[in-house]
Amino acid sequence: MPRAKTLDEVKEKIAKIEVEIRQGENQVKRLLQRNHQQERKDRTRRLIERGAITESLISGAAELTNEQIKTVLQSALSTKSIHDMIITFHRKNQSATVPEMTQTNRSLAE
Repeated sequence: MPRAKTLDEVKEKIAKIEVEIRQGENQVKRLLQRNHQQERKDRTRRLIERGAITESLISGAAELTNEQIKTVLQSALSTKSIHDMIITFHRKNQSATVPEMTQTNRSLAE
């Protein structure tokens, strides 16, 4: 018949398990931080690449203000055909969310 554990042995086992739990929680925190950091790096790279694409397609973009660039893009992207193209791209990429046409774009497309 197995020997019954003493109270000290049970307390020691509980302490070891509590340490393992804290280590696991810390590991989860580190992994979440690493994931968040990678998401930020990916977003930064995407923004830089897309900004470079925008500047390559808009003549003299470097001399325009951010507001002027925004106006050019809003005007260029406000048609229903462009909106439909974007939806098609999202579906092709199997995106979970397909953006709705904004009220501004809807009124410009009409």
